[in-house]
Amino acid sequence: MSIYTGRGDDGDTDLRDMTRVSKASPRIEAYGTVDELNALIGTVRPTDHDDINERLSTIQNHLHVVQADFANPDPDEDDPAIRPEHVDTVEDWIDEYDEELEPLTSFVLPTGSEHGAALHHSRTVCRRAERRAVALAAEEQINEDAVQYLNRLSDGLFTLARVVNARDGEPEEAPDY
Repeated sequence: MSIYTGRGDDGDTDLRDMTRVSKASPRIEAYGTVDELNALIGTVRPTDHDDINERLSTIQNHLHVVQADFANPDPDEDDPAIRPEHVDTVEDWIDEYDEELEPLTSFVLPTGSEHGAALHHSRTVCRRAERRAVALAAEEQINEDAVQYLNRLSDGLFTLARVVNARDGEPEEAPDY
């Protein structure tokens, strides 16, 4: 497999079904932002916490499925797709880790340990990916479960950031108003 083909030199790229679209299309913007999120999460791993590393690995694999999902304008039943159980998994993690945390009493500044701050950064990129997915859904039919997954994942990344910071002894900072 060649790394370069030259097929994208004119500003177009192939979707999974081999249709050509502009690299500026909402579909490419959506799955490109998910790719950015996946790479950013890759910079967080490994943390000093095995359970968090396992979750992040699973999330990266889920995000690959989201990308495949968004890259396929006409999916078949057996094509990769985010399903409700992916969303359920993230919700289960949030509930599990929430038990480890002090209750939230205010907003928190996105800071902390190196890994905690990077997870906060990942959350913001996840929110952008969600916005790109919503914009795509306004123009084309896409898997609504993938949009819901990104929404829930941003909450999950926020929770993971709080857990990592708590475990690393980094206090949460509330904003001054």
